[in-house]
Amino acid sequence: MPTTRSVRQPATRGRSIPVLDPATGEAFDEAPDQHPDELDTVVDRAHTAWHRWRADPSARRHALLAAAGAVEAAAPDLAPLLTREQGKPLRESYAEVGRTAARLRYFAELRPGREAISDGRPVRSELRWRPLGPVAAITPWNFPLQLASAKFAPALAAGNTMVLKPSPFTPLATRLLGSIVSTALPEHVLTIVTGGEALGARLASHPGIRHVTFTGSIPTGRAVAGGAAATLARVTLELGGNDAAVLLDDVEVDRIADRLFWAAFRNCGQVCMAVKRVYAPVRLYSEVVEALAQRAKSAVVGAGLDPGSELGPVNNAPQLARVEKYTAQAVADGARAVTGGHRIDRPGYFFAPTVLADVPTRSAVVTEEQFGPVLPVLPYRNIDEAVEAANDTGFGLGGSVWGTDLDRAEAVAGRLECGTAWINHHAELSLAQPFAGIKESGVGVAGGPWGLYGNLRPFVMHRPEDM
Repeated sequence: MPTTRSVRQPATRGRSIPVLDPATGEAFDEAPDQHPDELDTVVDRAHTAWHRWRADPSARRHALLAAAGAVEAAAPDLAPLLTREQGKPLRESYAEVGRTAARLRYFAELRPGREAISDGRPVRSELRWRPLGPVAAITPWNFPLQLASAKFAPALAAGNTMVLKPSPFTPLATRLLGSIVSTALPEHVLTIVTGGEALGARLASHPGIRHVTFTGSIPTGRAVAGGAAATLARVTLELGGNDAAVLLDDVEVDRIADRLFWAAFRNCGQVCMAVKRVYAPVRLYSEVVEALAQRAKSAVVGAGLDPGSELGPVNNAPQLARVEKYTAQAVADGARAVTGGHRIDRPGYFFAPTVLADVPTRSAVVTEEQFGPVLPVLPYRNIDEAVEAANDTGFGLGGSVWGTDLDRAEAVAGRLECGTAWINHHAELSLAQPFAGIKESGVGVAGGPWGLYGNLRPFVMHRPEDM
């Protein structure tokens, strides 16, 4: 097992967090449990490092490109460690490492532009962009490396320094990633801190932090925003989703069933943009339910390090309890578990891939984000009813429409209240496009040039044309 303790990370006072393998439920390592008071020194060092880091865009580009290469070279260490603490199949961990390196390369090549402003006066005005200073990130446990890089790659490319706190459920791979990336950076440009809720609260409200970016639950996002408000720091919040997939009456079920299933169940359903509700026309309802159930029955569930595993465990005990609760409540309310619906009898946090039919529309498994391997399928009579049901949520991250007539599908997709809509696929993003939710799914924009500019502030230079 590769070491997860870097000389670049700050010293701690002897406390530690046990890190559990979700495939066994047993601790296999530990991470420092840092005290909130330690952040004062960490942020001060980040501020000192910022003065040099912001000064040379060319040096930043070369450093980030070097960091990308270092991440790729370390994939044989990073991917198994990620699987061990997160639970996902090893091939998915390798893909996450690759995406992390690609994101570093993408943002290394972005540059904020300058823009002349003309309003008819004899004054030369130019819009420029400046970095914010030390910024903070708090990341979740479902995609630890990918979401960490989604925060530090644009922040560092913009000329900021960053202090990043990963989830206490998955701190090890992020610490190792920070050590690897930091070999290409000046000291204290990127610092990983680990600990519990109090550490995150202090980081969000620290007076030396100028931007806080967070991915996680709505209640925690509100707390992060409240902490940042104390210092008027900027916030970017990605707070999850309850994405609906609307199947039109011309959909060819056999052709789309595999894509639809994996759009819901990839990473054991622990994806903010996963399909979490399916709306199928009454005429095709039974066929859709059966097609999805057959794929759920045939999916290979096992430890992520087992070569044949297609689905791993749920990441942690509290999340497993949430999935069990929502499923049991739906069944008690009259839903039918066509397949699954129960914990698998083995060590670890395994839950059988579950397809639910006949689900009451107000059941929590429909109205809330279950974030696990459970998918409710609901019938509709007409497309207006389906769109209304899809939009009847406080979330607004993504949605999709599936059908043969692409023009009609696009027209329906345009009616969905969300930040991104897909046709005949779901949860596919390029590094160059913006990613943002509406309603309670978030504040601010990540991804592409928008992610870079979210880490910059405008600066206008005025000078007269003549004296």
